[in-house]
Amino acid sequence: MIDGTGSPALGPVDIVIEGNRIARIQNVGYPGVPIDDQRRPEAEEGDQEIDAEGMYILPGFVDMHAHIGGNAQGTVPEYVFKLWLAHGITGIREPGSFNGADWTLRHAEKSRNNEITAPRIYPYFGFGMGYQGGIQTPDQAREWVQSIHEQGAMGIKFFGAHPEILEAALDEANKLGLGSMAHHAQTHVVYANALETAKMGLQGMTHWYGLPEAMFEDQAIQNYPLDYNYSNEQHRFEGAGKLWEQAAKPGSDRWNDVMQQMIDLEYDLNPTFTIYEASRDLMRGRRAEWHEKYTLPSLWEFYQPDRRAHGSYWFDWGTEQEVNWKHNYSLWMQFVNEFKNKGGTVTLGSDAGYIFKLYGFAYIREMELMREAGFHPLEIFQSASLKAAEVLGNDHELGTIEVGKLADLVIVDENPQQNIKVLYGTGAIRVDENNELKRVGGVKYTIKDGIVYDAKQLLDDVARMVEEKKSEEGYEITQPGLDW
Repeated sequence: MIDGTGSPALGPVDIVIEGNRIARIQNVGYPGVPIDDQRRPEAEEGDQEIDAEGMYILPGFVDMHAHIGGNAQGTVPEYVFKLWLAHGITGIREPGSFNGADWTLRHAEKSRNNEITAPRIYPYFGFGMGYQGGIQTPDQAREWVQSIHEQGAMGIKFFGAHPEILEAALDEANKLGLGSMAHHAQTHVVYANALETAKMGLQGMTHWYGLPEAMFEDQAIQNYPLDYNYSNEQHRFEGAGKLWEQAAKPGSDRWNDVMQQMIDLEYDLNPTFTIYEASRDLMRGRRAEWHEKYTLPSLWEFYQPDRRAHGSYWFDWGTEQEVNWKHNYSLWMQFVNEFKNKGGTVTLGSDAGYIFKLYGFAYIREMELMREAGFHPLEIFQSASLKAAEVLGNDHELGTIEVGKLADLVIVDENPQQNIKVLYGTGAIRVDENNELKRVGGVKYTIKDGIVYDAKQLLDDVARMVEEKKSEEGYEITQPGLDW
């Protein structure tokens, strides 16, 4: 059992679930010796038993930046939900609710009542969503925050606004107990960088925009090339790959001061390393082994280079851009790891559905990138469960495997500490003692609210959806610009 608190794994244990809650955790022996049946909880008639001998159990994962597909990607909710559950994701924060506020709230309730096969949904509304004419004054900001609170929103996602409007919205949100997060858009970061929004009362940020800007020492604005056009997606992402090098150096007074102020303000980081990874290795993103079997034709088309589409910025992407992004990642990861080491809260998010990142699979890749950043696997699983629950304000119910908490759990037949890849739906490659190659791992069961889902069956369902679409359209996944 890896309980999510950050404590080391222990076992063997038996876990008793009654309804949707953990009722008992019983140590039943010692590693390497037979289980003592005398110590096992007594089974009653009608009980269901999962024989997970030799397996590992973890608390359910939460994707803290998870969009439920949409029309542009051609992804139906069932497809997205099953990919998430198949990778042990039992909860998602939906930042922006861009399928529509009513739609997201309706599906959040259906998931809460277990009327659909889906993770728990925590709906955050995009700031100003549905407000006729746009929010122009602090009073309008407060009015909008009050209205979404009444509708049932759990939080707000900001992209930026004039400081007086941001301050009013955040003040009202904090009074009402709503969560808040920000993607500090490059078109708005001049109004307030990440440190400034933290001081205004913003609870946390996703991605990393606004963070280097808070550490500028010799400039006030990003060093944009003189032919830069933000609407040109290659300009946007190519420029972003040079941003961290413009900030204060690691270990400098400015670097440490900004970090400590954010920690003191109890600000949380949701880096989403995975969503930008193709920027440093485009071929890896395009050729990920799960695309052929699990990526819908419409989603594959959405990923392709297109000057009209967001995140499809491969117009002339090459070695120079990738090298810049690798350096960018090195500095970004160093900041996030030091932030965690000094007591800051870091959660995991994927932002999948863009830039060759597939739902579920991208979240496990985020775990691997956190490992690259310097997180111990136990710190990763803590961030994936307990830290997410703390940010969402429900750590009294979820986030760890403890008696009395809701039964959101992940069971895998390999040790995910030794190799995070065993959590991928496609598993990990191993050559056994007979020199035979095989696939191992893949989540075996995901338990959400006490309901047991066969993770491999969920993936089979997704593969069937993809195959049916390919057959209908006569579609085959090919690499851009190649006729073979």
